[in-house]
Amino acid sequence: GKEERNKKGMILPFQPLAMTFHNVNYYVDMPKEMSAQGVQEKKLQLLCNVSGVFSPGVLTALMGSSGAGKTTLMDVLAGRKTSGYIEGDIRISGYPKEQKTFARISGYVEQNDIHSPQVTVVESLWFSSFLRLPSEVNDKQRKDFVEEVMQLVELDSLRNALVGLPGSSGLSTEQRKRLTIAVELVANPSIIFMDEPTSGLDARAAAIVMRTVRNTVDTGRTVVCTIHQPSIEIFEAFDELLLLKRGGRVIYGGKLGERSITMINYFQSINGVPPIADGYNPATWMLEISTPSVEEKIREDFAAVYASSHQYR
Repeated sequence: GKEERNKKGMILPFQPLAMTFHNVNYYVDMPKEMSAQGVQEKKLQLLCNVSGVFSPGVLTALMGSSGAGKTTLMDVLAGRKTSGYIEGDIRISGYPKEQKTFARISGYVEQNDIHSPQVTVVESLWFSSFLRLPSEVNDKQRKDFVEEVMQLVELDSLRNALVGLPGSSGLSTEQRKRLTIAVELVANPSIIFMDEPTSGLDARAAAIVMRTVRNTVDTGRTVVCTIHQPSIEIFEAFDELLLLKRGGRVIYGGKLGERSITMINYFQSINGVPPIADGYNPATWMLEISTPSVEEKIREDFAAVYASSHQYR
């Protein structure tokens, strides 16, 4: 049990790393159609003074209404935005982030995967490990590490299964998702970003994928996921939450608490916020009570409230 779990991912050591970011702003050139409608500004701001921390062994959910900038933030932090203007301080365990080195210690799980259909699960992982592990890793270590990752994502029994094409014979959607995660894991990253890992999955499949994500975090890695409309079960698998509102502003950052109680207490302490009903999904509730219409009604700006709160440390 416990002893076994602590040894996971130990064949190849990795350095647990924290990512901290402070006052991150991101602008793009004003889209032509908006300029055509008479918008004067030259630039459109998509992220506004976003600060936070992602820690090793902690699973963080990046959330917000659609258009709040959650994927934008993840892409900016992961160094995947090649256009636009980025301001702010992004550090890895205290050191300014250098994209070249960062690419080596980080992984990114796309929402839409691309796998070679004619190879098996184990071959996919072999291929990824050859491309992405440093040359000083020898063949035995590589092989053992691939085995370890397969167990971590629970694909061991499917090692010789052909990947196939999505929706046809071959792996199911949820098995493919776990393969996508495994392909990133065999690069032995310290920090992993995942874009909506449960999207398009039913409750059972989503739970299996989240178990894999949890296994990954429990090796001491830093994992950040954008997530959209999670069930209560999925939402409560997360340790921390960074919640954005429209315009890319933070309205909550920090621990969720047992049964999301820390986050619920924070929002319920704001004057005028209607309390959560018994058994209601906290993820749905927090999005419903933080809409622009609620802000107007209770005359509060949730971003300003957060910036002056104890929660914003």
